[in-house]
Amino acid sequence: MTEAAAALADTGTEFAAGREALWPLEHITLAGLSWPAQPEAASLRPMLLLHGWLDNSDTFTHLAPELTDVGDVYAFDFAGHGRSGHRPPGQHYVLMDYVADLAELIERHFDADKTPLDLVGHSLGGIVAALYAAAFPERVRKLVLIDSLGALSRHEHDVIPQLRRSISKRLAGSSKPALYRDLATAAKVRAGGLSPLSPEAALALVPRNMQKVESGWLWRTDARLRHPSSLMLSEQQVLASLAALSTPTLFVRAQSGLLADNADTTHIRAQVIKDFQQVDVPGGHHCHLDGDTRPVTEAVKRFLNQ
Repeated sequence: MTEAAAALADTGTEFAAGREALWPLEHITLAGLSWPAQPEAASLRPMLLLHGWLDNSDTFTHLAPELTDVGDVYAFDFAGHGRSGHRPPGQHYVLMDYVADLAELIERHFDADKTPLDLVGHSLGGIVAALYAAAFPERVRKLVLIDSLGALSRHEHDVIPQLRRSISKRLAGSSKPALYRDLATAAKVRAGGLSPLSPEAALALVPRNMQKVESGWLWRTDARLRHPSSLMLSEQQVLASLAALSTPTLFVRAQSGLLADNADTTHIRAQVIKDFQQVDVPGGHHCHLDGDTRPVTEAVKRFLNQ
């Protein structure tokens, strides 16, 4: 039994692990997990699950197995996350490069021109999925956004201050990586992050982002992921990207999630999407992983099966 499995066993929590998978792209290899469809759904369309910033494919350990009666389910780690490759030295993590990675992944490894996929994205994954679906609507059958509704935006007046922050951080470099004596200690740190998690959810998520060294555990995730973006979209650009969506879209809004206090912005964004549904579910930002995840699972399955 691995250290992560032992820690989870101590909490009495069980998670359905997927099969490890690798998807080589031209300049990077993406890692992830797959859950084969139930026999009666084997001929149906596949779906791709996209995780949030600093998370990984294990964020879908509750949701993915429940979706196998809809079709084959795949989740991949974004570049710099989980077990995927890192960007080379001198290159950084730009939002649109994630969209390009997704496009290449689908082009190389999924026959989406014949069988459009379903995309399910949480947080950053939802932002990337929505941008891809807007640019390549013929490749996406349905789109699910979990506590995510368009990219983070900045006012036009903040372009230069944002650029300064980004370049200053690049020049300063990343701080020395933290060393943890065990996975449980790292999970406690993650549990108290920007989007808090229960100990059980943190223990499910953290191991894939860690690597074992002689004296303990280090984060496997690329430290450059924490560097400020050099350029962010304005609110008008975000609205234009959402207005370009023609794919049927479900917004799963967590009642205590990161968007809960942005009702006005969320309402305006929702209004511009042509084919839009919304469902409110209990829980925080990780409502698909933490606590009672059944409302999320039921809403997603109902939408995909309509």
